[in-house]
Amino acid sequence: MAMLDQPIAGTSSAPALAGLPRRDGRAIEFLTGLVVLAALFGMLVFAIIGSGRRSEDGYRLTARFSHIDGLSVGSDVRLAGVAIGQVVAEQVDAKTYQASVTFTVRDGIELPTDSSAVVTSDSLLGGKYLALDPGGAEAILKPGSRIDLTQGSISLEQLLSKFIFSVTDAMTAQKPKPAGLNAPAPTPVTAPAPVTTPAPVTTPSLPPASPQP
Repeated sequence: MAMLDQPIAGTSSAPALAGLPRRDGRAIEFLTGLVVLAALFGMLVFAIIGSGRRSEDGYRLTARFSHIDGLSVGSDVRLAGVAIGQVVAEQVDAKTYQASVTFTVRDGIELPTDSSAVVTSDSLLGGKYLALDPGGAEAILKPGSRIDLTQGSISLEQLLSKFIFSVTDAMTAQKPKPAGLNAPAPTPVTAPAPVTTPAPVTTPSLPPASPQP
């Protein structure tokens, strides 16, 4: 009976015993991978939800522009180069066909009623933002008021196209035209009129005078 408890010669129980720890290790690795994926997915969802939320700190103002190319919801609203708010809504006015922009301004910053708003950019390839320029009026804009003095964004593509067209027109105007195209018609040569010799003038002869007695 004691011999049955001993392993048979030529065989080993190590693989059978090692199988259980390997399976447990794989299960732990699988669970760890699931936890990491779940954490990454949660971070991604939080980033998407956080990007969709816009801060509502401050009071709201509106402004209308002819063009707001490059300005989007979340763009900065700056005063003297310092961010004091952000764009929270954009829509098209059905009556004027202008872009109506709603933005926030930090509490404690009061803007005169004759202030202006300009859509500008950091550089030629930078993002657009809304720049505010305070006026000198004594009256102050109240929450929900509209800024009437505005200037829309300037499209770089339109400026480049106008410059290219102007240069092309100037080069076309200075380019010499080949002979025979739009050349002036030759002036017909007319024969000179014949010169007529005037007839000789004859003096009538007078009769000889008779002698007087």
